[in-house]
Amino acid sequence: MLSVRLLIAATLLSGIAAMAQSDGVAPNDAAPAPAAPGALSAPVEDKRIFGVLPNNRTAEASTPFEPITAGHKLTIAAKDSFDWPVYLTAAGFAGLYQIENQNPSFGQGVKGYARRLGTSYADQTIGNMMTEGIMPSVLHEDPRYFRLGEGKGSGWYRTWYALSRIMVTKTDSGKTRFNFSEWVGNAGAVALSNAWYPDTRTATDNLEKLAIQCATDAFSNVLKEFWPDVKRRLHKKHESEASAGATAFR
Repeated sequence: MLSVRLLIAATLLSGIAAMAQSDGVAPNDAAPAPAAPGALSAPVEDKRIFGVLPNNRTAEASTPFEPITAGHKLTIAAKDSFDWPVYLTAAGFAGLYQIENQNPSFGQGVKGYARRLGTSYADQTIGNMMTEGIMPSVLHEDPRYFRLGEGKGSGWYRTWYALSRIMVTKTDSGKTRFNFSEWVGNAGAVALSNAWYPDTRTATDNLEKLAIQCATDAFSNVLKEFWPDVKRRLHKKHESEASAGATAFR
């Protein structure tokens, strides 16, 4: 059910924000050392969150805005659509839909799961291509997530900022407006999905699928916002444990 999925997502969002804000990575934590003269100020973004999930469209909000070409937008969309972790995500959604027995005409067992896996992957691929590549190119919008980073507000403010990016985006000129690519793109993907979902073609069904697509994108933005903080916290913890182990060994 939609309410169950949203509850799970909300719980995960709260945990990520709290984790990033704890153990010395709060917004007022020690500032990094100033960069040496002539050094590049733009940080290098990890291309995988938790070493697995694709992270191809994150940019730092603190760096000067530079528009990207339509070809670059389509490249980002293709990378997010055909990277191997996408298959794992599709498998997870397919398992959830199997448990809920969505689209009963698919049946159960291996055959039913295979059909749900294929359609779930199609949903993600088409959604990514529409919202990150095709519609941003047509509407001259920027599909990237512009990360605030620590020191730019509390964890809850940054969570709200990340969630709100499915409503707000930058244009190629650097201005801010409603995120038409997110909603029009996902709406188009949902409309196409009616071709392979014979049991869920009502207006209510389509609105639920649209909500799931956009909620998934919002959750993805939160991961992009906090992953560097979480990674740093885990690194500090590893260093602390290694130091304690070395001391005990002596």
